[in-house]
Amino acid sequence: MKALTAVPVAEPLPRPVRLGPGDLLAHGAHGLRTRPLRAVLSALGIAIGIAAIVAVVSIPASSGRALQNRLAALGTNLLHAEPGQRMLGGGQAELPVEAVAMAARIGPVTATGATGHTSATVRRTDRIDAADTSGLSVLAAGPELLGVLNGHVHAGSFLDTANSRFPVVVLGSVAAARLGIVVPGRQVYLDGQWFTVVGILDAMPLAPEIERSALVGWQAAADRLGFNGHPTTVYVRAEESQVESVRSVLGATLSPQAPSEVKVTRPSEALAAKRLSDSSYSALFLALGGVALLVGGVGVANTMVISVLERRREIGLRRALGSTRRQVRGQFLAESVLLSLLGGLAGVLAGVAVTAGYALTQHWPVVLPPFALFGGAGVAAVVGALAGAYPAARAARLAPAEALA
Repeated sequence: MKALTAVPVAEPLPRPVRLGPGDLLAHGAHGLRTRPLRAVLSALGIAIGIAAIVAVVSIPASSGRALQNRLAALGTNLLHAEPGQRMLGGGQAELPVEAVAMAARIGPVTATGATGHTSATVRRTDRIDAADTSGLSVLAAGPELLGVLNGHVHAGSFLDTANSRFPVVVLGSVAAARLGIVVPGRQVYLDGQWFTVVGILDAMPLAPEIERSALVGWQAAADRLGFNGHPTTVYVRAEESQVESVRSVLGATLSPQAPSEVKVTRPSEALAAKRLSDSSYSALFLALGGVALLVGGVGVANTMVISVLERRREIGLRRALGSTRRQVRGQFLAESVLLSLLGGLAGVLAGVAVTAGYALTQHWPVVLPPFALFGGAGVAAVVGALAGAYPAARAARLAPAEALA
């Protein structure tokens, strides 16, 4: 019998080694290190887009927080009541003289005050033309008005029971600026009479009409300026939880015979509405940030395509040494994502700096929504993946012989 000869068994080909996350990161970083200037210029478009998005989201958030803080300080429980048009006969309606006392009888009301228009004008001197009023009004007011409006005296003092019957005046912030008066003690000319300025008020966002007015005592206005005693604006503070209830009955309380002739408003709603009106500008800048991001993504894609063309020999050598299509594709995709992430991180930092700088100049709190920060980096990574998908696939399709030719 012939001896059986053992047939050698062919050894299986070695399985390709998988590239781990660290290897992919190292290969991607190598491509950026070899062409630093091109990488910086490509990442710049991504950085500008992400910075615009972060700033556009964060600046309105800072503005909104500042508005909330201001409303919390001033109070959202303030109501204005003014006479409207008469239902019968036309003309301007009139609030009763005892309107303030009537409003104070409402249970949840915590404070009341009023002002009354006079026909007087205010001028800095008697040599200024009587028709030149500077857009200012002269109002009668009581000592309780400042507390109701949560106002503050910038300089001097406010009206009180001692000086309300004498020729003294308190100027709103805008009125003082237009008259050129910065300190109390000066005199102004009201309806042919000299009044001494005893105080200047700070700004009052919830009562801008006070800012543009000269306030005189209720009794002094009646004795010296022909004021008839009828209030033209009644200010009411109510318990926060009962504001709407007070609002619904305030008109009938002030004018039981004609409640529909009383206009009741809530000034804080006007400020909130103004804040909402600014959202259109935020949308515009957000769109511009998206355009910049799109341009940055195109720049990254262009850079990666050029990189594939310049590195054909490298790709061919790697394929000849055993790299799979998947590994080559992963290398270039990692490089694209890393390039976009670096631009995104730079954009986030730039957006934070812009937000902080602008908020501080406006004396706002700096608010940085987490979704804007992490979302900016996430958007940059997605843009990098999309921008690098085609160049990475193109690199993976290159055959070793073709690439080395």
